[in-house]
Amino acid sequence: MSANSARDVVLGKIRAALKDVPQSEKPDGAAVERSYLTTADAPRSELVRQFIERVEEYRAKVKTTSPDGLARVIAESCAENGLRSLVVPAGLPEGWAPADLTLLHEPGLTIDQLERADGALTACAVGIAQTGTVVLDAGPGQGRRAVTLLPDHHLCVIFEDQIVCLVPEAIARLHDVANRPDRPITFISGPSATSDIELNRVEGVHGPRKLEVIVVASA
Repeated sequence: MSANSARDVVLGKIRAALKDVPQSEKPDGAAVERSYLTTADAPRSELVRQFIERVEEYRAKVKTTSPDGLARVIAESCAENGLRSLVVPAGLPEGWAPADLTLLHEPGLTIDQLERADGALTACAVGIAQTGTVVLDAGPGQGRRAVTLLPDHHLCVIFEDQIVCLVPEAIARLHDVANRPDRPITFISGPSATSDIELNRVEGVHGPRKLEVIVVASA
């Protein structure tokens, strides 16, 4: 089957499914079932524990630290992984990035420079305990999407008060940003991974091969 034929088949099925929808009906006019949980009342310590557990299930590495120890932990992680150059997005707090590394400041880096960088250090917007996901919204300290797709190693810092339990809670926090075309939202669950036809797992094909999440305790 050609690509055009497959497209025609798919569009034909969509048209058939929608044939009884009145022309006057608008997307907002149809009721959407929302009986699923949108909030969860869980102790902060339980959210953090679950978040760490789920992140590690995706083969990402997790470290915990206090605010005062954050710079030290970041420096240790860079040394452990042999990182010599690090992409640093605009708005990243002063003192996070180790001074003895080659720091590549964003914006302004070319695709080639991003690909050659050993790693990227970013903040994040929110974390989801239920799924072990960190979410970036291109805010301060996070940068454009390419920053965390091209370097082989992604160091992501998240504070405990940024962790929510459920996906709907994260979506609620991202609501305002979602309406801004200049702020792409990226959900990251573990390092980039895919499988070949024999189901052999391969990491680093569509993004960083290594993800390290540093959880910072609330002050």
